[in-house]
Amino acid sequence: MNRLREHIEEIISLTDEEFDYIKTFFTFKNVRKNQFLVHEGDEVKFEFLTLDGIYKVFYIDQNGKEHILQFAKKDWWMTDYIGFFKEKNATMFVECLQDGAVACLTLEGREKLASEFHKMEYFFRTKLTNGYIALQQRIILLLSSTPQQRYEEFSKLYPDLISQIPKKYVAEYLGVSRETLSRLYSNNK
Repeated sequence: MNRLREHIEEIISLTDEEFDYIKTFFTFKNVRKNQFLVHEGDEVKFEFLTLDGIYKVFYIDQNGKEHILQFAKKDWWMTDYIGFFKEKNATMFVECLQDGAVACLTLEGREKLASEFHKMEYFFRTKLTNGYIALQQRIILLLSSTPQQRYEEFSKLYPDLISQIPKKYVAEYLGVSRETLSRLYSNNK
């Protein structure tokens, strides 16, 4: 509960009474390594706030190749947003890479909180805006940079993830082969 409040209060301030009400909209779940929070084809019931652990959001194309859209660590939000907001079945997966915990929020709960508390509407809008900016930056980086530049940017932005995520996943995220990643890693030591 304290982590949830701290996370929200990074953007807005809350009274004890407001937080007591807000926390009723969240459920909490411990997650084991290799456990799926979202599985392709299933209903997307929750948006997740990462309290602990590391997760990957990915999809598998028609050729069976995995494509990682996002890693999520402490204080990051994640889900299959198309399925969540459009209330459709998942086209993606969310998998736990390291034992952790998440706070779960339904779309109905999110909408109710946003309509009842302008502060929470501002919080969600700020988080969504920051996520959209990060997504655009990632797309631009993928489209206009070399593998070396992508690796350097990832290492600069997420130095803790480089050592905690299996190299094959980092390679998938950067859009390079495992061999290329090994060369990039060696060149940056």
